[in-house]
Amino acid sequence: MKTNQAVCQIIEPSFGSSFTVSKYEENSNSKAHLWHYHPEIELVYINGGSGKRQVGSHISYYTSGSLILIGSNLPHCGFTDEQTGNKKETVIHMKPDFLGTDFFGISEMKNIKQLFNRAKSGIVFIGETKKRIGSKIELIENQLPFERLLTILSILNELGEATEFKVLNAEGFSMEMQMQDNDKINTVFNYVKDNFQEQITLDEVAELVSMTIPSFCRYFKKITSKTFTKFVNEYRLVHASKLLAEKPISISEICFESGFNNFSYFNKSFQEFTGKSASQYRKELRSVLE
Repeated sequence: MKTNQAVCQIIEPSFGSSFTVSKYEENSNSKAHLWHYHPEIELVYINGGSGKRQVGSHISYYTSGSLILIGSNLPHCGFTDEQTGNKKETVIHMKPDFLGTDFFGISEMKNIKQLFNRAKSGIVFIGETKKRIGSKIELIENQLPFERLLTILSILNELGEATEFKVLNAEGFSMEMQMQDNDKINTVFNYVKDNFQEQITLDEVAELVSMTIPSFCRYFKKITSKTFTKFVNEYRLVHASKLLAEKPISISEICFESGFNNFSYFNKSFQEFTGKSASQYRKELRSVLE
């Protein structure tokens, strides 16, 4: 079993710029599978396709692309792989103070300052906001440095004013903690990512981070606002959602491939999690994707 910790990623700004813009055609983001974090705020636009969103303790499945804003040091996995089917992925990294320590304190930057604060829990933007901002993001790579900066500020201001969004993690969720705590919770997240298809016991996970079971349960609930068992089940259910969309295999096979060993429990959990049966979810998703 793998026990790799999250990677603290070092990001260098683009030459002649205070932020970084990276573009990946289809599934060419080689770091997409890594569980990582960094002090930079990350804005990601995935043009088309469907896949997993894993940000902090939030796990979900997206269709028709995604627009995500991730706060400083909030751990996350990449959002694309060989099954995603996206046209391209654009990733922008910027330090919270990339324009100076006082710039976002002025009154004109109030919306952006509030946006950065919300981003500590991760934000996904939907509807027309996703389409409109996504188009602007894809234009940035062909712009001159000063024009890029104006576009970034315009995008951030629009996102600050937007109403079509969802905060991904519970209120109060924050990975801004001491480094040993950051490494500890990321070790747990990464362990679940690598081993969710097998049985995972509280005993082995608590031992992994050198804690007693009661202490670990309190610790995990305090940081993520959910129990460890709920987190693992949600991870498995989102993986099942992904398989329902991407693989022409039976629902019973999906149940066991997602880490469940009881079909009736899987059906009940999936219904509670999505509000639909697995067969209904697959049918409706296919009608959207076709």
